[in-house]
Amino acid sequence: MKSKPKKLILCLLIPLAVGGLAAALTAPGMREFADLQKPPLTPPGWVFPVVWTALYLAMGLASYLVSEARRPREDVNAALTVYACQLALNFFWPILFFHFKLYLFAFFWLVALWLAVLACFAFFRKLDKRAGDLLLPYVLWVTFAGYLNFGVYLLN
Repeated sequence: MKSKPKKLILCLLIPLAVGGLAAALTAPGMREFADLQKPPLTPPGWVFPVVWTALYLAMGLASYLVSEARRPREDVNAALTVYACQLALNFFWPILFFHFKLYLFAFFWLVALWLAVLACFAFFRKLDKRAGDLLLPYVLWVTFAGYLNFGVYLLN
């Protein structure tokens, strides 16, 4: 596969922009998060932006690999559509959780995100095993985020 640097950069920037915009829109609520009661195993605050940045980069690389896969175009388009849907769900979760403080609703939103990420993982893995493997930490992190989200709901 021949590398296409401009396309790769775009694929990396899209999820970073989604995450960055969501973070910018919810910054005040994120600061208030420090004062909430949290479940056991909650990592220190600095861990979240580090992990999310790594996950967004992995998502971007995975989307690039899928977009370049030598597979039927309709399969690639279907996978990238699921990818776009999970990115949209991902964008709105912190707004629901941090800005509106709708902890229970945000948990159910996160379940929908988790299902979309699982679907994206399956689509990507079918088209390019490496792309699917890149999404596995994302699946695990969203699972953990569900635990944290539900714990915050119960404790606050």
